[in-house]
Amino acid sequence: MADRSLQTALDAAQDPVGMLQQAGGRWVWPQEVKREYTNWMDELRAARETCVLADLSHHQMDQVIEGPDSFDLLKRLCTNSFEGFDVGKAKQAIFCNPDGKFIGDGVLQRLEEQTFVMSGKVPAAHWVAYNAETGEYDVEETIHPKSSKNDGDPHFYTYQVQGPNALDVMQEIVDESLTDIPFFNFKRVTIAGEEVRALRHGMAGEVGFELQGPYEHADLIKDVILEAGQEYDIQRLGTRAYEPLSVKLGWVTTHVPAIYTGEEMAEYREWLDASSYEGTYSIAGSYHSDDIRDYYVSPIDIGYDHMIEFDHDFVGSEALEQEAEDPQRTRVTLIWDDEDAIGIFASLFDDDGLPNKLIDLPRDRWGGHHDKVLKDGGVVGISKSFAYSYSDREMISICSIDREYSEPGTEVSFIWGEEGGHSPNPTVEAHSQTKISATVAPSPYLDDSR
Repeated sequence: MADRSLQTALDAAQDPVGMLQQAGGRWVWPQEVKREYTNWMDELRAARETCVLADLSHHQMDQVIEGPDSFDLLKRLCTNSFEGFDVGKAKQAIFCNPDGKFIGDGVLQRLEEQTFVMSGKVPAAHWVAYNAETGEYDVEETIHPKSSKNDGDPHFYTYQVQGPNALDVMQEIVDESLTDIPFFNFKRVTIAGEEVRALRHGMAGEVGFELQGPYEHADLIKDVILEAGQEYDIQRLGTRAYEPLSVKLGWVTTHVPAIYTGEEMAEYREWLDASSYEGTYSIAGSYHSDDIRDYYVSPIDIGYDHMIEFDHDFVGSEALEQEAEDPQRTRVTLIWDDEDAIGIFASLFDDDGLPNKLIDLPRDRWGGHHDKVLKDGGVVGISKSFAYSYSDREMISICSIDREYSEPGTEVSFIWGEEGGHSPNPTVEAHSQTKISATVAPSPYLDDSR
């Protein structure tokens, strides 16, 4: 039970939307990883053309889940199929509330028969921890918070080696063959005498690897990678260049967890602390509703259909099965009109009125974004994470859109800037709203060679 629960804070605020609009501020990465090592354009070019090393050790949590009932607990909570989920496999685990609305996700790896680790943002981990504590499961779990939250070293180091030359770099430093690792599977390999978990995936649309091991070995492993990578033009990827990669992949990294309403979630809100991620999440964007439920999404809305399998009973399965019969929305990429995007920056030099809401390229986050997307004057979707794609020379965003407007080439528009040109969030400057024309494109928005 929290000292001051999220439910207590919600009761005092009486307005969940207003509470979250005031919360937080700009997303700030931990200082242990540089914003730029050279410059963000060169680093993004390296991610697409050569190879990069990204350090994720400090900005994500890791949750260790173990015990005889760990598999059953996770299977009960995840929308994903657990058929064939053997040791050495991983998945993007999706978690929903009883109404089939999205709570969170994380990269889940099965380390041993009764041991799992999940990495990523903390809402999914909180939901697992609550159910482990309150359910009839023989399970132990530990959340190792991101380093900025625990005033100490991370539990694991987490490095990503990404880009067209990533496989070559990795083969230089391990004796084992890595070509036989299927996508989203891992192999235990040896680097500089230390055991490392090498998970195959790819944030740059190419074969890439995410490496984890005890943090005490972090500097050793990093130095070995960088030395071997010199021959392949490796660069370190700063946080500024890492940020846009998820947008092109169609991964919605910020969202309103669907936990603020409903009697079935009341005990969970009492369990959560008011100072938790869920209590301090910040809502941003031009879309506004007085009902927090209008900000919820289902996994189907954001294109995670392929990670829902009705081969088991999970929390939210009944609601999602009904939605799957006639889904309303899906995920696309919006390509912003160049002139309209340039107009945002040009407005800084306009003497008439306030400038538009400024963007710090290549990606800016002062809250979880929700911009209303329009067609023929009606709201047909919500534009979410946005970024400048250096390789395409375009501004793009992830959009959850009504399916009838999801065909590539469809022209829509969206409103850029906060409602009324201001926000309770003190980091948001006074500005004027503007309309941006956009064209629908597929999501993910890159050639996928992973």
